[in-house]
Amino acid sequence: MTAITSLAPAAPRPHGLARLSPAPGLLAGLAWLAAALFTAAWPDRQDVDRSLTLAALQVLGAGWLIAATLLGNAVPRLGIWSRSVAAWAVLLAVLVSFWQLVTAKLDLLPLPFFASPQALLEVYTDDWARLGDSLLHSVLLLAKGYLIGAAIGFATGVSVGWSRAVGYWVHPVLRLIGPLPATAWIPLAFFVFPSSGSASIFLIALATSFPVTVLTWSGVASVSGAYYDVARTLGASQRFLIFKVAIPAALPHVFVGLFMGLGASFSVLVVAEMLGVKSGLGWYLQWAQGWAAYASMYAALLVMAAMCTTLITLLFRLRDRTLAWQKGLVKW
Repeated sequence: MTAITSLAPAAPRPHGLARLSPAPGLLAGLAWLAAALFTAAWPDRQDVDRSLTLAALQVLGAGWLIAATLLGNAVPRLGIWSRSVAAWAVLLAVLVSFWQLVTAKLDLLPLPFFASPQALLEVYTDDWARLGDSLLHSVLLLAKGYLIGAAIGFATGVSVGWSRAVGYWVHPVLRLIGPLPATAWIPLAFFVFPSSGSASIFLIALATSFPVTVLTWSGVASVSGAYYDVARTLGASQRFLIFKVAIPAALPHVFVGLFMGLGASFSVLVVAEMLGVKSGLGWYLQWAQGWAAYASMYAALLVMAAMCTTLITLLFRLRDRTLAWQKGLVKW
């Protein structure tokens, strides 16, 4: 019995408790330490003021990567995270160093069109109040237009998908107006609406509503008739069929429309802010371009990218929570 037991294979360690190799995370941390040394030690040929600050931030990033790696076996999530980002962290350290080399260090690219990382960091430290105010106004404007457009598109899509009478009247209008880009309505919107803010909300809502309407309509129309037959057999009312059968079954299509509407709203947001509003990331971009402050323009673009990816991530989290049976099917 003892011999048989000794020959038996050892039980596998649970997934997540297996020891993780620290090499990738440590390599990424060392890459950022090397980048920090390069930033601080190589003299700047351009007149920049944030090299030491940038080097300190690079050291902090390296410390975080190394700490996450060393704690990886005790906290598996940290270890898995450090391994998953290691390759990108190394690449980013190399790219930032090369960016500095051709701008701040050797001054190979002409100013002001090609700003250095130190110049962008200076924008974040010196102009954070104006940039933060622009970000807040953009988020509020986008939220108003997107929520209004999503609500109208959802209600219209459910109505068209459920009722043939509504579809008879609405479908031709959708085919005529829907494919037009929302920006084509800018002259009319700024003439009809009393303020540039309300006109911008209308344009964002218009860009959002069309994909939400079409995908919601498609989802409701594609629900299997067997679902309705079973519900009617159990005595379901018309209201129950709509809210408890049709809409839940159409939610995967609805979320696709919401993602498409969110992407369309981003582009309209920038155009609308450039034309009328007094604050926002689009306005900030136009202001920076007018003053040839290209570092400010690039800094605003990075903030806008972070805002967009954050909103899409939140929408994905909502989708995974609402459609738990499809969690992980589509990843972001």
